[in-house]
Amino acid sequence: MIRQPNAILGNRELLVTMGKRAELLGFFYPGRDFAQHVEESQACLHDGKRLIWSNDHEWQVTQQYIEDTNVVITRLSRPGGLSMDILDLTDPGLPILIRNYRISATEGFHGKFYYYSKFQAGEMPKKNSAFCDTEAGILVHYWRNYHLGLTSKPMFREWQVGRALESDLWTNAFYDMQDGQLQNKREEIGKLNSAIGWELDIKPGSGTEITVFIGAAPTRDMLYNKMRSISNETVERRIRKEYEDQTGWLSRKREITLPQLAGKSREDLINAFNRSLLTLPLLSDPKEGSFVAAPEFDPEFELSGGYGYCWNRDAAETVLALLNAGYPDFCVRFFRWCRKTQMSDGSWFQRYWLDGSLGSSWGNFSSSTQIDETGSTLFAMDGYYKSLDPALRTAFLNEIWPSVLPAAEYLMRKSIGGLHQPCACLWESYKGIFTYTNAAIYGGLTGAASMAAGYGEQELANRWLERARLIKEATIREFWLPEGYFARGMIDGRLDPEIDASILGVFVPFNMLSAEDEKEREMILSTIRNIEKKLGVPVNGHIGIKRYENDNYIEGNPWVVTTLWLSKALLVLAGTEHRRGDDEKSWKMWAEALEYIKWSLKGTTSAGLLPEQVDKHTGLPAWAIPLSWSCALMIDNLIMLDELQ
Repeated sequence: MIRQPNAILGNRELLVTMGKRAELLGFFYPGRDFAQHVEESQACLHDGKRLIWSNDHEWQVTQQYIEDTNVVITRLSRPGGLSMDILDLTDPGLPILIRNYRISATEGFHGKFYYYSKFQAGEMPKKNSAFCDTEAGILVHYWRNYHLGLTSKPMFREWQVGRALESDLWTNAFYDMQDGQLQNKREEIGKLNSAIGWELDIKPGSGTEITVFIGAAPTRDMLYNKMRSISNETVERRIRKEYEDQTGWLSRKREITLPQLAGKSREDLINAFNRSLLTLPLLSDPKEGSFVAAPEFDPEFELSGGYGYCWNRDAAETVLALLNAGYPDFCVRFFRWCRKTQMSDGSWFQRYWLDGSLGSSWGNFSSSTQIDETGSTLFAMDGYYKSLDPALRTAFLNEIWPSVLPAAEYLMRKSIGGLHQPCACLWESYKGIFTYTNAAIYGGLTGAASMAAGYGEQELANRWLERARLIKEATIREFWLPEGYFARGMIDGRLDPEIDASILGVFVPFNMLSAEDEKEREMILSTIRNIEKKLGVPVNGHIGIKRYENDNYIEGNPWVVTTLWLSKALLVLAGTEHRRGDDEKSWKMWAEALEYIKWSLKGTTSAGLLPEQVDKHTGLPAWAIPLSWSCALMIDNLIMLDELQ
């Protein structure tokens, strides 16, 4: 089942995803990629006749973050004056989700409030066990070394531990709530669900509050200890702590002011910058330094190959964006993770679990690997190396050189003659020889040469630079078309002239072509205009860029990544024109780039999360949400937009 979030939150051990009506979609502990412990978890009311679920479409709903925090506020209201305000945050030091419900009723309300859960401890939908310890005031689901617990304030007065089977309706907690009276069954095993409940008697014009705590631990004793540590501290105090923590995090950032913009437009862009900086740590393993592409939302791989893995290519652009924004520690952790995960031949695999073990993949053979993963990694390593003070470069090179050397030699073996050996493209759609992959190899070898020169290996540096020049010459000779853009590449030994947004890789990020060279600048601009003409999709009053012609993945929607690549290319060109003294042309390109950035923001969720795609029919966020790659490119674009003012 596809489970696309509207908001996410978490801490070092916990990642939570939720729908726009605050229904829990994912509860990842202890990693961002595994295990996902919830199939369903949400609140409902019983009005004496029927259940009113929090995700019922009769509610009018708004959902947003408290500014500059990862605290989510969801407001639900119904005709007749019944409302439910839900405030979600995580404990700063414990893997505990805090869910505060305020139920209000203009005309009063008498009934029940239930919190229903269908957990799958350890991602195991069966063979679970659950019990309700009424003396400790905790309901626990567990399987092996995964324990999930619920407690509350005020303490719940009813409960049911049941079997989530249509053949066992008598104990099934989902059905047990329907008559407004739980049976208080204390324990069960199998495929389970549970509910806890409270009596409500709300006077007209007033309300009541109930706080539900959901925690996780590897053992029962640890779970009890963690849940007991939830003290009588008020929700307001917890929000203040979260705000202090998140504003402290944002205080480290590179400031952007966007002085040429004013009002809501400027405010929206700065908020997008902050939201991306708050989102990326939630997608990164704080110890390992790896990133999930997005919280997993397609766990059965029904319509995709899954997203809850780390691709070096995506993560390489992500850590460089965070470096530019003032957070170099992400580079340090990620490159140490890269040292651990590098293959014996010097390459990196298609994708990994966050702990560095190989992810499930269709890139297990030489012809199906993605060579650009290795080129991107070396390119990013050099970007970090160049950012360091000279006194720190030696220490970094001493640590990273054992990875640089075999990775560069891998790229050399794969690019004899100038064009790389056949492999999978970055989109995992085709096998062949590609402009983007050649550009990534070029960027990787020039980056490796830069580090080799700093390490005192000038002969190696010269050798790698010579190969990079050969790759550039071969790419232009074989793939540049008379129509004024690069072909996607060569598939089955034949030139594929269909245009692909990834050909921008020759310019951004890999710098194969230079805007400082007049002829190459014209090639870059011609490539941009052809991409706009052939891949532009009008959505939300602006133009988004799809991946390539005849793209049929999720109906061929425009992507945020491809659109922000284009805006980034325009901004780099704008900077070149400014240095050349043509401010009119520079300003025009700056303004064009801004329109693409605005398009990307129009496709966010109501909480401001950047997706992978935007639905070309509805203009709503589509598919992976949030995508770390989209967040990274938004950060880069806004920094460049600010620098050019």
